[in-house]
Amino acid sequence: MAAATMAGLGDALDGYPRETRRMVLHRSAMIAVIAFLTLIDLFGSQALLPTLMETFDVSAARMGVAVNASTIGMAAASIIVALLARRIDRKRGIWVCLALLSIPTTLLAHAPDLTTFTALRVVQGVFMSAAFTLTLTYLSEECSITALGGAMAAYITGNVASNLFGRLLASELANDFGLAHSFYGFAVLNLMGAAVAAYYIGTKDGPRTPLGNEAGSVLAAWRDHLGNTRLTAMFAIGFVLLFVFVATFTYANGVLAAEPFNLPQARIGLVYFVFVPAILTTPLAAGAVAKWGPWPSFMGGITGTLLGLTLLLTPSLPAFLLGLALVGSGLFFAQSVATGHVGRTATHDHAAANGLYLAAYYLGGLSGAFLIGRVFEAQGWPMAVLTLGALTVAAGALSVKMRADSGTIQKA
Repeated sequence: MAAATMAGLGDALDGYPRETRRMVLHRSAMIAVIAFLTLIDLFGSQALLPTLMETFDVSAARMGVAVNASTIGMAAASIIVALLARRIDRKRGIWVCLALLSIPTTLLAHAPDLTTFTALRVVQGVFMSAAFTLTLTYLSEECSITALGGAMAAYITGNVASNLFGRLLASELANDFGLAHSFYGFAVLNLMGAAVAAYYIGTKDGPRTPLGNEAGSVLAAWRDHLGNTRLTAMFAIGFVLLFVFVATFTYANGVLAAEPFNLPQARIGLVYFVFVPAILTTPLAAGAVAKWGPWPSFMGGITGTLLGLTLLLTPSLPAFLLGLALVGSGLFFAQSVATGHVGRTATHDHAAANGLYLAAYYLGGLSGAFLIGRVFEAQGWPMAVLTLGALTVAAGALSVKMRADSGTIQKA
């Protein structure tokens, strides 16, 4: 994961002094590791959907909403962190949130009913999002434009890797030791993330400028950001990207467990090797933006996603798996471009801009779980996929706001 991240970032750093390149690549590798350990259990529970449905005796739609209820906490925490960002030390906040995340993760192993399970997922979301928002804000404030693109790509690459290994870990632990051990394993990884963040971010980058120096209120900054049509387009794009991702990879489990595929839980976990291509391609986003600009790079990801969604309508398992690989690669590539573009587009108060983007992003995830779950149960998988395709096309249309910036990304 770290090697792929650094290789992909190298093209964006051509011409940089050797010492500067080494610093940026090292930071990107560490950021990818922190992201991996932050978000490892966000989507891991999706791989357990059939087992959780049986455990709590509920439908796919109800369990899908419960599993993705973490996005409620994530959306709320994004706004709260943005409001309090001037008072929060970014470095300390990241590792403290990861340490606290291990508590609800452990308690999920003992959830007695669906309501408790859902509530604990919401609490998980609060701590994951707080750590995520503080990390993105830290990167936006500390990195030059070119380094920012690489750091964001590294963070999204860690996110991709967490999707793969989180799902694999959840499935294998549940299959071999029982459902509770999946959550114990995630809690240990959360604590490892806290330790890495405390050591690396907490000690390696020197003291920050005092947090109270930014002028104006957060509400005023939000008004400015929402009045910026380039930024509001990015917020809408963020909503769509996680909507499509969560809906696809939540309910694809149900499709794989049913006719004509009939895959058992253990094999469903192995299916998520489809994220390997995304781990390899997402780090290339920074170089693509530097070479071609944000809009062509983003549209490349959208095109791959649409092709993948088309393949999800086939009854062939190899074609279906290729479709999942293309959807994952396309969405994560597009997300990397979009997330980095928010940091470049916001002219001030990056915490407020990141908070709005992430709130929209996570609300999209919850909406995808809820709405597509209803479509899936009422009208079937083909209609669910067609709906997701239409939304992906809408994201491509919104990305026209990036065109003004294409070809203008310069080293700084």
